[in-house]
Amino acid sequence: MEALVFADLTDVESYLGAVRFERAAALHSILTGEQVNIHYRAIEPTGALDPEEAISSARVSGIDLNIDDIVPADSTDAWRLAVWAGAVSAQAQRDFVHQVWRAHFLEGADIADPIVLAGRAALAGLDLAIAEEVLAEGQFLGEVIQQRETAASLNASATPFIVVDAVYTIVGLQSQDQYVRALASIRDAR
Repeated sequence: MEALVFADLTDVESYLGAVRFERAAALHSILTGEQVNIHYRAIEPTGALDPEEAISSARVSGIDLNIDDIVPADSTDAWRLAVWAGAVSAQAQRDFVHQVWRAHFLEGADIADPIVLAGRAALAGLDLAIAEEVLAEGQFLGEVIQQRETAASLNASATPFIVVDAVYTIVGLQSQDQYVRALASIRDAR
C-alpha cells in the first residue's frame, strides 16, 4: 500500500492524525504482512483545533503538546526541506517531518527560521550543508506549491488528508482504531 499524507507542519490536526495513522499503518503491517509506505505532502493549513481540545486529543494518543509556546510560522521552507528529504528516502522525510513537528509543538521553536530548520534536518540524519544550501537557494519551492495545488484539486478539506493507492481517501483527524479499520477496508476492497 502507498499512502500520501497531505498535512501541514503548523497544524495540530495534521500532527496528531499523522502519528495515529503511522501507528495504524504499523499495526496493519503486523496484522496482515502488508507494508504501508507513507509519504508526506504539503497542504495549506485548514485551521486548528481549539487549544484545550488539541491538548486532550493529544493526551489520548500519548503525545505532549506545548500550546502556550507555539511560534506562529509559515511552513513553506520546512516543506521545501521535507521534499528534499523525501528524495533521500521516505524514512528521512518522516524523521525530518517529526523533528519539525517536535520543534513547533513541543519546543516552541520558530520553524520558519533557516537555522532551526537546518538543525532539524541534521537531527533527522540529513546533511547539514545540503540543507542550508536548499534553504539559501530556494530549491523545491515549485514542488511545495504543486503539492498544495494537488491537495486543493482533491478538495482536501480537513487534515490530514490521506490518499491510499491513488484511489482511496481517509479524511481528517481520526482515532488510531478508525485508521486501522480504514486500512482494512481498503485492503478488502482491492
